[in-house]
Amino acid sequence: MKTKLMVILFSVSLLSTSYGSINTIQNMQNKENSKQSSSDESGMMIVANVSVKPEKVKAFTEAAKEIIEKSNKEAGCKSYKLYQDPYNNTKFVFVEEYKNQAAIDAHFASDYFKAFGPKIADMVQEPAKIKIITVSKEVMK
Repeated sequence: MKTKLMVILFSVSLLSTSYGSINTIQNMQNKENSKQSSSDESGMMIVANVSVKPEKVKAFTEAAKEIIEKSNKEAGCKSYKLYQDPYNNTKFVFVEEYKNQAAIDAHFASDYFKAFGPKIADMVQEPAKIKIITVSKEVMK
């Protein structure tokens, strides 16, 4: 049951990553063509795919606990979760939801966020693949 749930969650994460790419491109085009909506009118998501060295998986999950715990306490953070691929335990996906761009900016400015990259630098196989997605309030209704 737990494995099925993880597979479903990972599949949803992968689908949201694919959808997010299209959504991000459309949002960038819309922002260039029209400055009608502000980031306060939108929810924001971050999807970050991370590949970890096999011998560093346990150390990575331990290191991630602090940023997950502290990020979930941020005023503008709606959710901050880490998922692990059940078929390849070296693949992880952070799925983060924020109220707006200001909340993301505050997250990126935090000391624990700034420390996380250097902390995991020797644990990852390659740089994380990060997508920032804007979700319009019209879509969220």
